[in-house]
Amino acid sequence: MSQAELTTAAAGRAAPGPLWALSLFRSEVGTVFRRWRTIALLGVLAAVPVLVGIAVKMETDDGGAAGHGGGGPAFISQVTNNGLFLVFTSLAATLPFFLPMAVGVVAGDSVAGEASSGTLRYLLVAPAGRTRLLLAKFTATLAFCCAATLTVAASALAVGAILFPLGDVTLISGVTVSFGEGLLRALAVAGAVALSLVGIAALGLFVSTLTNSGIAAMATTVGLLITAQIVDQFPQLHAVQPYLFPHYWLSFADLLRAPVYWDQLLDNVGLQALYAAVFGSAAWARFTSRDVTA
Repeated sequence: MSQAELTTAAAGRAAPGPLWALSLFRSEVGTVFRRWRTIALLGVLAAVPVLVGIAVKMETDDGGAAGHGGGGPAFISQVTNNGLFLVFTSLAATLPFFLPMAVGVVAGDSVAGEASSGTLRYLLVAPAGRTRLLLAKFTATLAFCCAATLTVAASALAVGAILFPLGDVTLISGVTVSFGEGLLRALAVAGAVALSLVGIAALGLFVSTLTNSGIAAMATTVGLLITAQIVDQFPQLHAVQPYLFPHYWLSFADLLRAPVYWDQLLDNVGLQALYAAVFGSAAWARFTSRDVTA
């Protein structure tokens, strides 16, 4: 079918209603989570807390102290006293690379993967239009952000409950709260971590609109992630670091204080919203003006 025939077919369709648009979102989310690559990524993320929990258990059974010498992720020294801290430890361990890398793979493949497989132009025949299709793909990527974060948290909670005792939680500020409140704070931490991935999701979506190669888009997104992480480590570049999307990622630790320190948490929300607005708009401008022939 030629491009002209595709355009004529699209013009002949009725404008999509709200139910049709909702089905588009559901379809995109289902497509993402049915892919074997997505399942494999979630499996790897679920395995990280298992490995961390087993390593801590083996170290403490040998008479050592978890996190001895200051190594390891934050909160690791408290894991042996309360398995709930394995949730915080696992999120701190996966957030710098594993979680954003998984999101970068999904986001980078969202548009470019369809183009490389030759299905993108057939999706555009549907009456949704390019804007709704792009929104659906971004929504599916955000759904993966939430699913990936909850996978790590749920796996860590299960492993922590099996290997270590559970009970009241002593926060960073020294205040002890009930296990129930600790669970609520763990859920809030997971939400903050998922929100921290919005910037890399928007950046990956934009990169995905620039090429017809899914592999190239995924590699570029992960490369930008690594570059931003490296730049964020140099004190000489402190002037630009507050504008890097990973800069406030570990601010979720402030949710484990009483009272909660909101300054960096809100800075992180604002920064992720800025990346979503800038690169989301850039992705829209590119995608709506793109000549899709693949």
